[in-house]
This record gives sequence, structure tokens and C-alpha cells, in this order.
Amino acid sequence: MTQAYKKKLIEVAIPLEAINAASAREKSIRHGHPSTLHLWWARRPLAACRAVLFAQLVDDPSSHPDQFPTDETVEVERKRLFQIIEELVKWENSTNEEVLERARAEIRRSCGGELPPVYDPFSGGGSIPLEAQRLGLPAYGSDLNPVAVMIGKAMIEIPPKFKDMEPIHPGIKDRSFYRNAEGLAEDVKYYGEWMREKAWERIGHLYPDAETPEAYGGGRAPVIGWIWSRTVPSPDPAFSDVQVPIASSFLLSLKSGRTAWLEPVVDRQTKSISFKIRVGGSKADLESAKSGTKEARGANFRCIISGSAITPKYVKECARSGKMGRTLLAVVVSAKSGRAFAEATSQHEHIADSVRPNWEPGTKLPNHSQYIGVLGYGYETFGDLFTDRQLVALNTFADLLEEVRSEIRQSDDYASAVVTYLALAISRLADSCNAHCRWAADKIQLKNMFGRQAIPMTWDYFEANPFSGTAGDFLVSATTVSKAVDRWVGGGSGKIVNIDAQSVTYSSDMVISSDPPYYDNIPYADLSDFFYGWLRRMLREIYPSIFGTMAVPKMDELVADRMRHSGTSNAEQFFLSGMTAAVSRMARSSSEAFPATIYYAFKQSEIAQEGVSSTGWATFLQAIIDAGYSVVGTWPMRTEMANRMRAAGSNALANSVVLVCRKKEEMAETITRAEFTRALKRELPPAIAELQAASIAPADMPQSAIGPGMGVFSRYATVLEADDSPMSVKTALQLINSQLDEYLNDLHGEFDAETRFTATWFQQNGFDKGVYGTANSIATARGISVESVKHAGIIESSAGKVRILKRDELDPDWDPETDDHFTIWEACQHLIRALENDGEYAAAELLKKIGSERAETVKDLAYYLYDVCGNKRQDAKEATSYNGLIAVWTDLTRLAATIRVTDKNRQTRMDI
Repeated sequence: MTQAYKKKLIEVAIPLEAINAASAREKSIRHGHPSTLHLWWARRPLAACRAVLFAQLVDDPSSHPDQFPTDETVEVERKRLFQIIEELVKWENSTNEEVLERARAEIRRSCGGELPPVYDPFSGGGSIPLEAQRLGLPAYGSDLNPVAVMIGKAMIEIPPKFKDMEPIHPGIKDRSFYRNAEGLAEDVKYYGEWMREKAWERIGHLYPDAETPEAYGGGRAPVIGWIWSRTVPSPDPAFSDVQVPIASSFLLSLKSGRTAWLEPVVDRQTKSISFKIRVGGSKADLESAKSGTKEARGANFRCIISGSAITPKYVKECARSGKMGRTLLAVVVSAKSGRAFAEATSQHEHIADSVRPNWEPGTKLPNHSQYIGVLGYGYETFGDLFTDRQLVALNTFADLLEEVRSEIRQSDDYASAVVTYLALAISRLADSCNAHCRWAADKIQLKNMFGRQAIPMTWDYFEANPFSGTAGDFLVSATTVSKAVDRWVGGGSGKIVNIDAQSVTYSSDMVISSDPPYYDNIPYADLSDFFYGWLRRMLREIYPSIFGTMAVPKMDELVADRMRHSGTSNAEQFFLSGMTAAVSRMARSSSEAFPATIYYAFKQSEIAQEGVSSTGWATFLQAIIDAGYSVVGTWPMRTEMANRMRAAGSNALANSVVLVCRKKEEMAETITRAEFTRALKRELPPAIAELQAASIAPADMPQSAIGPGMGVFSRYATVLEADDSPMSVKTALQLINSQLDEYLNDLHGEFDAETRFTATWFQQNGFDKGVYGTANSIATARGISVESVKHAGIIESSAGKVRILKRDELDPDWDPETDDHFTIWEACQHLIRALENDGEYAAAELLKKIGSERAETVKDLAYYLYDVCGNKRQDAKEATSYNGLIAVWTDLTRLAATIRVTDKNRQTRMDI
């Protein structure tokens, strides 16, 4: 059958390691990163989204045999496109118009001069529409969650309306020329400063300075924040009228040379408890302070005044009956020498308790103990998560938004835009201005509540001063939002709407790229209510349709939540049918000229327990296939920071996978399990060989091989089991993985005899000693002797025992050009040693000497040994070394190509 479309780059090959390295590095970027506009959970890295969109739209050179008639010319052109992607994904190039325009030109060339619109029906944090817009594409997105929609509008919809406009504030302008959204960003910053000044006039008295101890220079200093502990009545009847702290730590600072901790001072006679600031101290002092009054995991404490046990049951009973209180432990101040600590005073406690808010979020906390850790401790609404002083501060800033609107003597649209960003600044401030933030003694700074995707119960907490100039300050939040707006890059138009993915209407020219919910990962709607209450209070008049409901919609959220759907089975069925319906709309209506790309994120527990055939992954794939898509590719994406040499992780599966999908042929046939297995055996090996040629890391191979394997499975209408029942996706995944194992085992036969012996011995014994007789049998079966392997310099044989030499025991002066008994095993181990001990250039020099033909076999051995370590020996540490070698293989071969051999002992670098 004639192919009706041109294959795109993403259907064939992408520079995966460069994309993953850029995605991991992006996590360390803070200032100006679009994600700092407002918190959203599990965003896709912008680098990955940008690269995927480019590769999804640009033709693979094999689609143009008239221009690239040979494999060699195809490969040269593919490498050129890879270089564009490698430049495109770098963070510093995300605002580089020259680099971006080069990418846009390639997209236009493959799309007949017209840039197609991109749609993400699960737009979430907005990464995909933002990157589509950056590439010059009309960007559309939608989400059921109003908080996500608001973030998306602020990221891609509002900035183009005021492109290249000068700021309108009456103050001194920062610059003489404004491009993109720089003017809008400056106005957000200016009016944020204006709001802070007005708020200080109204509530500044609630945030007094504190007296600094002599150890820190003495005198009064501005307060950064207050460290509080929750309290309960002592369980000892003799002290039942005393509120005792239930604190998880008394540490204040672990910074070298600046250690500080709290020493409790207990007077049983007067029934009083106070805390002294101690500076310095021994290791024993710090160790003692580390656990506060905590005795074990959970709500287990000891009474500081009586020594009695405080049990979780007792803590909950006190909390529910209103007997849980709080006490001030210490005050963090900004002293001349830096951050310092002052002792608690009754004045500071009294001021904190002297105010009452006029409004607080009234939405009920969800009954979801897995993610809402405060349940059972007397918390009923989201408003209960804040102290009264925090609520007064947040309300004061929120009330000032209407005054900002009247201050901006410009169009209503522009005033609404500035107010929107300032409202987002207040909303994101709530994450650092609540009674569940922690004080991080190791970094001497605040830790926001949403350090993970949950609302934790905290026993001691940090209350930030919103006028401190540090984290938890409103102006810091507003400035962060301003910087995110300032970095917006003008490109295509953008629009985000509030709609369920099952109701989206697509036009026939739309390209689909989406990051849907992941089975049972996180109920984002439940967590989003934390922000929704504040955003609704501030923005309902501007966006009435978005904030029309009292809380974030939940029952239609496409996650397999057993709490909402009365059990695991119902939740799985809800997810499968809903996702199938949503993806069916994509498959029916979107463009046939381009593949769709759909992201799937693995939970770490899911990876550890079930690997590539996990229930969530299989259910997700089933929905994709039932919707009418054929999966033609899978690319593992990594987002965790890692050592450069081991950039693909140790031996774990990737964090997420991008599925590349095409519409299934209408006349797809039905085949049997036997026919499917034969097709896999025929088609999977060459596909895996291509993945190896592209240096896909061994850790990523199981997920990468799913693509061509599912390509076989999903192109058929049905694969029938022996009893004529349809084969499940989970079974297909297991068969694909089995074929991958078979392929990797077959590599064994391509190695020299000594390497085949050593690989077999390694599988059985690792680097431990084994019996000579067994070794002799293995060697004889390969037509060699144990002595031959010993002569090659890779084993030790003595006293009836044999063992493989470890890398650090091999000849340090080994030279592949002069070795008269060269083995692939030895070459592989020496390469890893050079890489781990001396770095990439040293490894590239050695690779140059090994030669390109033998190098490919070395790479095959690394894949094989990784499989042995991971699947047969469970040796994660050794697996990491083989994975690390392949992870940088492309870089090593490029570097080796720049090295010119001048004689047997000297090499020089060529400039190319």
C-alpha cells in the first residue's frame, strides 16, 4: 500500500541524549523560566516540548528520495537536523531569535510555507502551547482545570496582545526600546512595588523588628520570619495545664561556621518552657537538636516537661477538640552579618495573635489522605491552612488589586492584564505564606508547602514576613512573575480555553501534541483548590466563565482516582473510557499529514514494581489504540539532573515517554498471536539495531523498543489469542520485552571467543572467583582455552580458581594499536575506565585508537552487559557504567573525529 504521508523526523530518529541533557539542566533554571509564573505540578520540560514539536513537523530526509537518494546522504541531512535541535534545546537559546528562526525556517520548508496550528487538549502548565508559539506556530490549548487555564492564558494568550508596547506607569522607564512583552513586564514590576508600599502602610505594624543577640552584633534588625511549633497539653496529669511543643527539629542553621540551634529551658516548678539560641555547639548538640521532641515517624513525640510519650492518637484527639495550639520558638532576622536568630518574645507572639481576617478560603479539604496530610488534625477548609496574620496579609494584597486597576489610566484590557499577573503573584505567594512551610536549616531558608504534590502536616513551621525582601515576600513573588513575562518570545498567536478534553472540536489542519493526566498519579483538581479560592476572589470579575464554579471540577478529571469512583476497578474503567473518548476526538479530526505526540509519565513506584508492562502504562496505551491510533514510536524523556557522564541515569527507566501516533488504517486486518510473534521477530531486530546506531542508552532501550513493537501490534485491528479473545496491550508489551531480551542475547554470538567466554563467566560469577573446571568447559565450548583468555589480560587463573580482572586491575598502559591479543571485552572496560577516571576527551582518544569498526562491537557489548547486569545479576552499580558509556557515545565519536593520529605515540586535535 502506498504511504499517503511523509515520514517526520520523530518517526525515525531524534538526538535523544541532547534533549534529555537539556531537559535535566532546565530544572536548575529559576530566574525568568516560564514555570516561575505560577506553580503547576509535573510540567514537561520546555526543551523536550520544543524538540518534540520540531521533530514532529519536520520531514525525515528519507521522505525525500529525490533529494537524498542514498543512505549516506540521508544520514548527513539527518545529522544537520540534529544539530539544529541540539542548539534549539539549550536554555540560553530559548530567546535567541537567530536560533529560533532557523528552526522556524525548517518547519516552513516541510510544511509548504504554512505553519500549522498546534493543539494541546490537556494543556496543564502550558509548556506545549508555549513552545509551539515560540516556534512561530499558532498555539491552542484547553484544560478542565481553571487554575491551569489561567496559567496558560498568562503564558501565551495575554502577552501577544501587548507586544512591543511601552510601559504606561508614571515612573522612570527602565529602557528606551521595548520588544515582545518587556513593557508589560515592567508595569507588573512597577505596580507590584506600588502595592507593597500601600500594603506596608496598612499592615506594616504587624511585622516589627526584633532584638538581635550579641553573638550576631546586637541591635534591632528586620525580621525575615518566625519559627513556630505546634503544641498540645502535656499528657501527664501533673502538667496537663502546660502546652508542650511537638517539634520535629530544634535546628536553626547547619551552615558551616554558622551553626545554630535551640536549647529548651524547662522549669518544672513554674511549669514554664522557653528556648535559648545557641551558636556553634558540638556534633552531639546538633544531633540532639535534630529531632526536636520527635521520637519516631508520624506524630510520635515526647513531652518535654514530663518525659511522657505523646502518641499519634493523643495528638489527633487534641487537634480535633481544639486543644492544639502553637508557641514561638525563634525569630529569623536580617543582621549585618547575614541571617541571624533572635529569641522568641511575648510581644511578637501577641502581635501575631492580635488580628482576624475578613475573608478566608472556605472550600472543604478533599478526603484524600494520600495527598492531604492534614486530615485528622482538625483541618476542615483550605482557609485552615493559614495563620490569621497570613490571611490578613494575603487579603490586603488582594484588596489592593482594584486600586491598581484605577491607577492604570489605560484601556480596561491592559489594566486587566496587569491585575492578572499581580493576582498570580499573590496566588503563588500563598504557597510560601501558609502554616505548612518549613524552615530548612541546611540552607537557612524557607521551604514552600508544595515541595511535592501534596499538602503535608507540619509540626513546626516557618511564617515568612511578606515585607522581608526574601522568599515569602510579596514583591519577590511579583518580581519573579515580571521576569517570566519579560522573557516571553513573540511568535505565533495563542489561545487557551476552559473545556473538557472529551468536548474539544478540532480543525482538520491541527497538529496534536499533548501531555494528558497519568492514570492514577495525582488528583490535581484536589490540590488546585488551594490556589483556586484565592484566584476566584481576585479574578472572577475579569474571567467570570473560568471562575464560575465554587471549586475546581473534579468528577470529570481524567485520573483513575479510586476515592472518587468507589474502588480501583471503577477508577480504571473511568480512566480507560474517558481517555479513549478524548483521544478518539484527536484521532478522528486532526491533521493526517502529521503524527500526534502524546506524553506519558511513569511513577517511580510503578517503574520499580512493574517496569514497562505496568498497569497504568498498559491502560494508557490501550486507550490510545482503542481510540484509533497506531503507535509508531516511543522516545524516553529524562528530566532529572545527573552527572554528565551518566546523563541517562543509572539503570532506571526514564521519567516519561513520548508516544508518536498515526491514525490506524481503516482496513486493518486481524491476525493470530503466532502471526504477531513472527512479525515481531522479523521487524523488531532491525528497529532495535537502528536505536542502537542512534546510541539510545541501554536504560532507555526497553521503553524505546516499545515504539516499533507497538507499531506492529497497533497496526492490526486485533491480535487474537488461542481462545480467540483479543490480546491485551499488557501481553503485547511482555512479548515485545521478551523479543528485546532475545535480541540482546543474540549479540553475544558476534564477539570474539575470549569476550564470549568472559561475558558468560561474568553472567555466572560477576567479578567473583569460580571453579577452574567450569571455566575450562565454557572455554572449550568456544574453541579456546582458559590460558588464551588469561593471555589476553582479562582474567586471573590460579590455585584452581578463575576470576575476571576488575577495571582498575587492567594494564594501565594498554594500547589497542599494539595489543597482539585484542579483545572487545578489554576495549570496553578500558573505555569505561578512561571515561570514569579521566573524562570524555581521554575516552575519545582511546576510541580513536580502537577504530570505528571495532568500536561498534564495543558498543554492542556495552548493551549486552547492561542487560546482564540489570536483568540477570541485579548489579545496578556495574550497569551504570555500561549505561554511562552509551549515554555519551555520540559525543565520544564526534570528539574522536576531531583527533588526528600523527604517529604511534602522539595525537593532535583538529579544528573542524
